[in-house]
Amino acid sequence: MERPIVENSIAKKLKKLQKGSILFVDDFLDFGNPESVKKALFRLEGKRLLVRLAHGIYLYPKTDKDLGVLYPSAEEIAIAIAKRDRARIIPTGVQALNKLGLSTQIPLKAVFLTDGAARSIKIGKRTITFKKTSPKNLLAKGEISSLVIQALKSIGQNKLEDESLKKLQTILRKEKKENILHDAKLAPAWINKILMNVA
Repeated sequence: MERPIVENSIAKKLKKLQKGSILFVDDFLDFGNPESVKKALFRLEGKRLLVRLAHGIYLYPKTDKDLGVLYPSAEEIAIAIAKRDRARIIPTGVQALNKLGLSTQIPLKAVFLTDGAARSIKIGKRTITFKKTSPKNLLAKGEISSLVIQALKSIGQNKLEDESLKKLQTILRKEKKENILHDAKLAPAWINKILMNVA
């Protein structure tokens, strides 16, 4: 008897949510134990009300008549996981470069530093990796300055070209001065120098 009740309760809750929402088993534990919730989600997936992104991660799909299901970006999924786990994350490598507009490459492997659990999640052909880092690396205040620090670390001191440096300096000027001054103290010496020049 419990089955349809759990399933119906979840279906009702879905109707109140925004299409494109990323959901977890934990979001529905008010309606039943983890096992019955998982079974209900599986059945709702069969009815095309949900799309399973990975183990225990679902999408309440938004669809486009030409493109079909509109899948969230790796970053949107990572942010949703971090929110659930009450963890902090920072994009690194190509992900950071891409966010700053320095790379058009959409990485199949998105790597985030976190103070939460280290793990890798496979979503279709993409992989989202959370790397455990020291809290110091997550203390940056500015969204732009923290991305610039990660982008510079990814490029490396010896491979940094003038053109990329100029672009990063231009982007950094959109950041609050106090954030740059704060975040420069957390960066390696050579990056600190670049940030301080802008500040």
